[in-house]
Amino acid sequence: MTKPVIGFIGLGLMGGNMAECLQKNDFDLVVMGRNKDAVGATVARGATEVTTPRELAEASDIVMLCVTTSDVVESLIYGDDGILAGIKDGAVVIDFGTSIPASTQKIGAALAEKGAGMIDAPLGRTPAHAKDGLLNIMAAGDKDTFEKVKPVLDVQGENVFYVGALGAGHTTKLINNFMGMTTVCAMSQAFAVADRAGVDRQQLFDIMSAGPSNSPFMNFCKNYAVDGVSDLGFSIANATKDIGYFVKMVEDLGTRALIAEGTSANLQAALAAGQGDGNVPEIFDYFLNLQERS
Repeated sequence: MTKPVIGFIGLGLMGGNMAECLQKNDFDLVVMGRNKDAVGATVARGATEVTTPRELAEASDIVMLCVTTSDVVESLIYGDDGILAGIKDGAVVIDFGTSIPASTQKIGAALAEKGAGMIDAPLGRTPAHAKDGLLNIMAAGDKDTFEKVKPVLDVQGENVFYVGALGAGHTTKLINNFMGMTTVCAMSQAFAVADRAGVDRQQLFDIMSAGPSNSPFMNFCKNYAVDGVSDLGFSIANATKDIGYFVKMVEDLGTRALIAEGTSANLQAALAAGQGDGNVPEIFDYFLNLQERS
């Protein structure tokens, strides 16, 4: 597929930069979204604005979604004016968000009935990487469909991993986020417990970081709990959603993940305490206050 027309929905910080990267590489874009400033910026660079997902699908060879939840993805796919109603034979939908694998597989089956393909391709790295085409992309789906869109993914990502059948990308991303967010919650609570016990937080970090527990996530937690710098750009609200999806995915697999349920409960409690907009290491404040209340 050479220079396909790309429909892009979800021009937030990540999606907006991804769209700009595509435009810098001479792809024609069709866009829609609620963020009129972001839509206006893409239109100013030459994109065409439409008002419904159906119109966008009718005009596109590849439909890219970079939205927040599985519910939002499904709302864009289904309905009289949804993507499914307008998708062209041979087109491909790519979901860059973090979604529930079972939902992705259901959507993929519906698209296949229309002769269209689907790739789930959740992302790693930051919006700054997106602008420069340096994302990590975990892509899954039919191998021929993947190869069809890989030249476009290569523009957007420095590392494009093919991880298997449809849904495997979202599965991999959820496992990745489970590990990362659980690490952040555990380390943040470790700092809070140290404070309660009278152990210096900096000294705790010096000792733990000298051993195998050291990791970038430990450093993010230290930056907040010790230095007061919140520099992991991922919110407690987003983490709560992703770990909830992980728990649901595990339930769909017929088992339980008690560690994930614990992480989920802590994130939900911090969210309920009004910390949803804060970066995940800021859950330290929740744990510290919890210690004080006890």
